[in-house]
Amino acid sequence: MILYPAIDIRGGKAVRLTHGDFDAETVYHDDPLEAARSWVEAGARFLHVVDLDGARAGEPAALDHLGRIVAGTGVPVQYGGGLRTVGAVRDALRAGAERVIVGTAALRDVDFLDEIVATHGPRVVVSVDVRGGRIATSGWTEVSELPAADAFVHLGARGVASFVYTDADRDGALGGPSLDDVRAVAGAVRGRFLYAGGIGSLDDLRALRGLRAVNLAGVIAGKALYERRFTIAEAQAALDGSG
Repeated sequence: MILYPAIDIRGGKAVRLTHGDFDAETVYHDDPLEAARSWVEAGARFLHVVDLDGARAGEPAALDHLGRIVAGTGVPVQYGGGLRTVGAVRDALRAGAERVIVGTAALRDVDFLDEIVATHGPRVVVSVDVRGGRIATSGWTEVSELPAADAFVHLGARGVASFVYTDADRDGALGGPSLDDVRAVAGAVRGRFLYAGGIGSLDDLRALRGLRAVNLAGVIAGKALYERRFTIAEAQAALDGSG
């Protein structure tokens, strides 16, 4: 499994929210590139960048920062937030994203999903964000009636093979994942997925590795890294089973 340090961008700064609440924000770096470089210098091999302003507005707002991060670090970057049109997906890829992460639009607009999967294939990742077992949409500001497991099945049937599963109820709280929920998602996903939400310790990472879910390809961590709960090297060792 691979560690993906998270860089959430809002108002041009690297921030973290608690439970996805825009009123519960902590600013960690005035420049997202500074955060990105710090993770890469510490050993990160991939980066996970989220445009929070874009997620709320419905169109990307941080493509300039994406370009700077890609150019300034030299590692693959996956980028999401407000990618709800074919043009927005194309622009993010042109700005340097290795993979694009789409959420709300993939569930609401089948034609959009089919077109980007047909055009960009494995470079498309669908983020399934969950609150109370149901799908959270529109930057986590709305909760649908669709159960998470049904969403994975529906998306897999349309050719999606890469996912991010985010437990929005736990995100930013450092309380650890629900292993039962992750195990259930692993059973529903036909493809590969990354886990995000509440990682707070090395034991959390070891526990996820201990699930031995062959389709769990990596873990996204943000606040725990900023708060120095562990280092990049320690986290990757825990996921590798060597630490």
